[in-house]
Amino acid sequence: MTGITRLGSFPTFRLIDAPTPIQRLERVEAAVGLTGGTRLWVKRDDLGLGGGGNKLRKLEYLLGDALAQGCDTFVTTGGIQSNHARLSAVAAARAGLMCELVLPHMVPRDDEEYRRSGNVLLDGIFGAKVHLVDGPDAWPFAEARAEELRGEALKPYLVGAGGSSPTGCLGYAGCAAEIAGQESEAGFSFERIVVANGSSGTHAGLAAGFAAMGTDPSRVKSFTVLAPLDEARRATLDLARRTLALLDPKARIGPEGIDVAGGQRGEGYGIATGAMLEAVRLMARTEGLLLDPVYSGKAFAGFLADARQGAPGDMLFVMTGGTPGLFAYRADFERSGDPG
Repeated sequence: MTGITRLGSFPTFRLIDAPTPIQRLERVEAAVGLTGGTRLWVKRDDLGLGGGGNKLRKLEYLLGDALAQGCDTFVTTGGIQSNHARLSAVAAARAGLMCELVLPHMVPRDDEEYRRSGNVLLDGIFGAKVHLVDGPDAWPFAEARAEELRGEALKPYLVGAGGSSPTGCLGYAGCAAEIAGQESEAGFSFERIVVANGSSGTHAGLAAGFAAMGTDPSRVKSFTVLAPLDEARRATLDLARRTLALLDPKARIGPEGIDVAGGQRGEGYGIATGAMLEAVRLMARTEGLLLDPVYSGKAFAGFLADARQGAPGDMLFVMTGGTPGLFAYRADFERSGDPG
């Protein structure tokens, strides 16, 4: 068994209704005045449990692995407004596991709205135990906490930020196969598939999936929202290679197969940009869809910039969710012109 068919050999715990739909963004096309045959599409990976979002695909494999190992506590990390943390709490609740979230200060904000609303409010509602830690690095605390849990005769399953381990990335290798099937049904292929790049897992999983199917992974393009560009490229390539090794040890991805852009990161992770605010408003006011301010809002700004510059053919934006995070960014939208 090789290639994408090996996905079926990994344990999973179902969290999403797949395939997620692909929809045409005709009003966005009209709003930006596209010509020359460019068509814009969105894959609705924002749908699903607990407010939805792309992390559910990764968590299907992570929870499957945790349950197969007999674990009883899911421990993971992410920023205070982490979508992965929220959906980890959701997935653990659905699977009957306890959940502990280690949330460091990754964004230079300390206002009440940011620290207590949005995703972090939902973490508690879904039953997770939240640990807020100083500094940007949560991993040492998470490892120490997992050791404490073992001392209490519990069996923790420890996952890094974004769920972006090779096991978690299998979820987006599966998404690549899903997109290929939808292309076959539609009778055309996407020239470009665009995603946000934070912990690199969505891009890496898609690239590994397409490579495992023998198709070009370079049509996937991501916009880094977390790491500087060179670091994001290295991390994405490394993670794609490790994920592909699970699917087909003989298959290869070279540096030319990974396309990461850096033009939308702004001043750093979680810091609003004018292009992000414009993109969120445009999608909301034309299609009634909500992008998040940290990941998909910045990536969609890059998607629009490429479309305006005349990118040919059909372009697909993978909408990865994160709507609850909008509520922590009220002040940014107010300052840029929206009433409070």
